[in-house]
This record gives sequence, structure tokens and C-alpha cells, in this order.
Amino acid sequence: MMQTEFDFTLPLGYVDPEGNIHKHGTMRLATAMDEIAPLRDPRVRANQAYLVIMLLARVITRLGNLSGSQITTHVMENLFAPDLAYLQAFYRQIHEQGTTLLKLSTPGGEEVELDLATLGGS
Repeated sequence: MMQTEFDFTLPLGYVDPEGNIHKHGTMRLATAMDEIAPLRDPRVRANQAYLVIMLLARVITRLGNLSGSQITTHVMENLFAPDLAYLQAFYRQIHEQGTTLLKLSTPGGEEVELDLATLGGS
């Protein structure tokens, strides 16, 4: 069975207007339309860096108590920089490898696995 949704934990967490912190979430695999549709948006045309904001808003299906339509570009714009960097790396990992496990080699040649889903924190 193919896995299409992946859980994650942000290093810091999104702080909503009421002061609640949202750290645990779920990201689904992107479709072709998820990657194409934002290219038509004027915000992306004006600033190519905005593409990641729109893309993440489309593929994150849950963030703490927020779900679906509550996860907007406004939420993504208000993430702390370490959380945005984490989500970009997480997106690349699940789309390139189909897993949250990142295989690394130590200087001594030993292979270790890091699970990006839990690397963000508790």
C-alpha cells in the first residue's frame, strides 16, 4: 500500500492569534495540480519565493487543531523561519524518497537513519 500522508512535528510551532501553539501536523503528497496551480497566482508571479508558501498551504492537511481550509497562506506566512525550513526539507524528503526516513553515513562509515517526522521536536 502506498503511503500518501505523513505526520510531522515542527521545531517551534505555529502560534495562532489566540496564542495557541500548533506543532504536530500531517502533510499529504502533492499532485501535479498542487504544483502547477500556484504558478498562475499573481503573488507567485510577483515573487517566485511565494511558491513554497502556496504549495505548503495546499498539502498540509492538519496542523495542531487546524485542518483543511483553516491552513491558509496566512498561516504559512506566519511560521517561524526554522519551521518553514523544516517543512521545505520534509516536503522534499517525502516526495523524493516516499518516506520520512533520511539515511546518513557517519565519518566512520556507519549508516544511520533519522526520522524527519520526529526530528522537529516533541
